[in-house]
Amino acid sequence: MSIINKALSEYGVKEIIGSKDNLRILKYFDEIGFNGSRLHDETAWCSAFASWVAKTSGYEHSKKLNARSWLAVGDSTNMPKVGDVVVLWRESPNSWKGHVGFFVKETKNFVYVLGGNQRNMVCIKAYAKSRVLDYKKLKKTTN
Repeated sequence: MSIINKALSEYGVKEIIGSKDNLRILKYFDEIGFNGSRLHDETAWCSAFASWVAKTSGYEHSKKLNARSWLAVGDSTNMPKVGDVVVLWRESPNSWKGHVGFFVKETKNFVYVLGGNQRNMVCIKAYAKSRVLDYKKLKKTTN
């Protein structure tokens, strides 16, 4: 299954408000090597989702939970294709905070990203292109 189809297969998975957690979101953490039972679905999970999608699709992935860790994964590209990774800044370009997801399309001013923890769910959301730090092409893993 392609990266974008794998991500789309999770479309609509959302956090549960309150003390309960969506076990599907905790599974993303578990399957990339983090103990989901020690986390909650309110934990920032965009990088966990992106890693789970990439890993289970046979591609390299970040081994960290912060979005900007994806800047060290894959090869940068100025011509993103559907399924490439989009790394965005949050708060300011110099902050450690960010967001990560998968490229869907772009318009003159916006990039459309399929990702986790967008509106507390897996969905497609438009972001200003000025927030893009990098687009990354991922490599297939050999194992």
